[in-house]
Amino acid sequence: MSTTLPHTRFESPLGPIWITAAPDGLLGFWFHDQKHLPTSDERRHWTEDRRHPLLLNAQAQLRGYFGGARQAFDLPLSSARGTPFQRSVWRALQDIPWGRTCSYGELARAVGRPEAVRAVAAAVGRNPWSIVVPCHRVLGARGALTGYAGGLERKAALLQLEQKHAPT
Repeated sequence: MSTTLPHTRFESPLGPIWITAAPDGLLGFWFHDQKHLPTSDERRHWTEDRRHPLLLNAQAQLRGYFGGARQAFDLPLSSARGTPFQRSVWRALQDIPWGRTCSYGELARAVGRPEAVRAVAAAVGRNPWSIVVPCHRVLGARGALTGYAGGLERKAALLQLEQKHAPT
């Protein structure tokens, strides 16, 4: 990427989140200390922009989510990241409803690759849109809390938040 990308920092209840936009949508939402962050070379193109409309909208939607008022996100996501396989997994993640979970095996079947559970899990781990593309809703076999690039404590907290605000 040779262009400057607008970027901001959102202070969430689970720690700072970096939000970055690209010309075609949001490039990513990353907890500041998670695995698989953009490289320092990628980040050198980021420039702080606290007034960018898309970044402001993303922050407003995150506030609604953390407050229990928003169950889905309505934000354009950039197509600049990921392989075709990863993008298929990330699209499937968006079909997991609020307050529900699925296993990596179920997700592998949903993308038509039932034999590729490990590859699906790796793609989930590389999801660049924490929370917005709900990779925290994917559990290991028999409901085990495993694998979240933002940390298992955050994954548990996100699942608890969704259960707390689930419709009765």
